[in-house]
Amino acid sequence: MKKSRNRWLLWAPRVLAVMVCMYLATFALDSFSSATGVLRSLPAFGMHLVPVLALLVVVVIAWRWEWAGALVFTCLAVGYAFMARAHPTWIAAIALPLLVVGILYTLSWMRHDELHGTG
Repeated sequence: MKKSRNRWLLWAPRVLAVMVCMYLATFALDSFSSATGVLRSLPAFGMHLVPVLALLVVVVIAWRWEWAGALVFTCLAVGYAFMARAHPTWIAAIALPLLVVGILYTLSWMRHDELHGTG
């Protein structure tokens, strides 16, 4: 039982972080419209994906150093919640998934030695 819980705590933040990146990438699809053609929309689409690509870099770094994922995801959640405080539904849609991943990375980091078999 303990081993399966450890595996869950090891993999949950990583898998959910990738899923959050994919979720945020779907918001870039709104750069396509019927008024402009697909080719004219591609630069805007690419610009909308830049934050997601930056977040993917954080995921790669956090794969090894959980504290980095805990710090960045939690700070992004708090920062976004502060910036979007007038729109609670936006906070729920964007900041909440970031915060969940940040908390999971924090738990994984706190149990790093046990999860990685070095303790």
